[in-house]
Amino acid sequence: MRKISAVVAAAAVCLASGAAATGCSGSAATDERSAGQLLDDAYRTMKSLKSVTVDGDVRSAGGKRSANHLTTDLRATCTFKSSSESGAALEQIRIEGTDYIRPNRAYLEQWSGRKTPSAAEPGRWIKKPSSESVPGDGLSDCTWPFTAFGRAKKSGAASVDGRRAIALVVTDEKVENGTYTLYVAAEGKPYLLEVDYKGTDFHTTTTFSAFDEPLEVKPPAEDELLDLSGTDG
Repeated sequence: MRKISAVVAAAAVCLASGAAATGCSGSAATDERSAGQLLDDAYRTMKSLKSVTVDGDVRSAGGKRSANHLTTDLRATCTFKSSSESGAALEQIRIEGTDYIRPNRAYLEQWSGRKTPSAAEPGRWIKKPSSESVPGDGLSDCTWPFTAFGRAKKSGAASVDGRRAIALVVTDEKVENGTYTLYVAAEGKPYLLEVDYKGTDFHTTTTFSAFDEPLEVKPPAEDELLDLSGTDG
């Protein structure tokens, strides 16, 4: 999913120069920054992005699994999809102050206790103001909390989708039975590539890609929208 052309190009330069050029070693062992400095650089870089794609995978101790996919400008425009192994899925498009939401039938049945339009049909998008969204309703607000936490220490060199990285183990007093491992790009800009959390109740893996790539988010066509005229909502 991530491009590695820059890595290949850098390797070619190093080979041509006999690997004597400054920075050609590119290993975690030669990076003199502390774990804290690495994370600060990574968070600063991520906060400055104009767009990014975030993929999440959640596995519970009981074996249940869910996933989500977010492409966002980190402000007010994004596309989001969540799904579970039960087949339930929810799609969302947010453009400035408007949400377009499309749950599939399995999702509607799973959350039948929630207020949903009585005329809801699979394949149709529901249009509503994003101001009506509340925490816990399954929608994304298009942002991501790139905020430092806990205490970090270096764990050595690693690789994320073929990209060289530095692994950092982060422990937090607020999380008694879990450990985070964060992977920061070892070459080029210090992007945060992955966050892996392992706890007693669940295991999550969050990967970041498509840094600053062009973002094209468009609303659904008019004939794909659910006509709610004459309904109670």
